[in-house]
Amino acid sequence: MLLERADTTIEEAVTHLVGMQAQAPYAPYFGLWSRLRRSGTTSLTGALLERRVVRIALMRSTIHLVVTDDYRILRPWAQPALDRELDTAFRKALAGIDRPAVAEAGEALLGARHLTPAELGASLQERWPDREPRALAAIVRNLVPLVQVPPRGLWGIGGATRYATAADWTGVEPAAVADVGHAVLRYLAAFGPASVSDVQTWAGRTRLRPVLERLRPRLAVFRNEYGVELFDLPDAPRPDPDVAAPVRFLPEYDNVLASHADRTRVISDQFRKRVMTRNGMRATFLVDGQVAGAWKLHRAKGRATLDIDPFRPLKASERREVEDEGARLLAFAAPDARHDIEGTIRR
Repeated sequence: MLLERADTTIEEAVTHLVGMQAQAPYAPYFGLWSRLRRSGTTSLTGALLERRVVRIALMRSTIHLVVTDDYRILRPWAQPALDRELDTAFRKALAGIDRPAVAEAGEALLGARHLTPAELGASLQERWPDREPRALAAIVRNLVPLVQVPPRGLWGIGGATRYATAADWTGVEPAAVADVGHAVLRYLAAFGPASVSDVQTWAGRTRLRPVLERLRPRLAVFRNEYGVELFDLPDAPRPDPDVAAPVRFLPEYDNVLASHADRTRVISDQFRKRVMTRNGMRATFLVDGQVAGAWKLHRAKGRATLDIDPFRPLKASERREVEDEGARLLAFAAPDARHDIEGTIRR
């Protein structure tokens, strides 16, 4: 949806993308704006309030925005990544603890009222006083499907993370068994052609080669310039390499930059070092399909400023296109403010 904005709904777009990484609360708003012809801030806010989409930990144990029915399908598929996070990040803190018992206790607490992670951890510590509250809350987050309830994620409002169980919030129970083949096909529809390593990077899972082998008769198979085997859906669009790609602004953590082991298809290794920071992944912009810089939006006293940081010299035509798209982004994000574009793009 980055070569041409799609004339479709938010729910259809989020479904096609197999969710949108969303630990930055406003990231999906900008990601959808860059992909859809019609994407106002109120549309996604309404979908969250009406529980048609939810924010939940899924692939790579990161927060994703997904349509409600996809939470049911994708949560069992993502469980190995969630389990691994507990086994690595919290290994010492959780040694010897009865994880199912903690999960059950946390689910009961959240059945009574919505809690922040800190509140959940503190309540659980009353029963397990020798354990870290953060680690206890992590057990519940990773073993019980939890959604982050509004106002978290609402445009212009925001708020602290508060959990509810996904089953209570949506009225839908997660699937009992993961449909691994379905998840892989969904990934290829959004991000193919892709190698086995690419699929595993997106999922935060390992040992998926047998799944691709089972699907092989249904897939188109290619090799890239390094001889690596790539899989795709037979009828998926595969534009000519010479097709001109328009400038697009991507939010923090956009899955285009996080869903392949080989990310050079969209960002050079040199530029990737400037995008990945200790605090996360910067918002970027694409020029002809490749990351060419980063951006940040600042708001203060009725003024909205788009700070653009190119990673390479831009041609005059590229600079004009970046500024034009940046002006459209400002009109979307801050329609009632005065607008400025700043940064090294102007030097």
